[in-house]
Amino acid sequence: MADIKFEIKEKLGVLSESSKGWTKELRLISWNDREAKYDIREWSPEDDKMGKGLTISVDEMKKLKDLLNGLAL
Repeated sequence: MADIKFEIKEKLGVLSESSKGWTKELRLISWNDREAKYDIREWSPEDDKMGKGLTISVDEMKKLKDLLNGLAL
């Protein structure tokens, strides 16, 4: 399996933290030298390991923002 290259462009915020120190975060990440996208996933405390996550484009993030703003939370 080929290595996946990533560059963390910006850490936007922590959504939660596990008892083992892993954090679920919203970040802006460039995968394999491509344009940076928004990303939600769990990260180890050293940022060297990650869990499965969700990567979304700017347009998808705008739609998600509109959806979240419309929720009665």
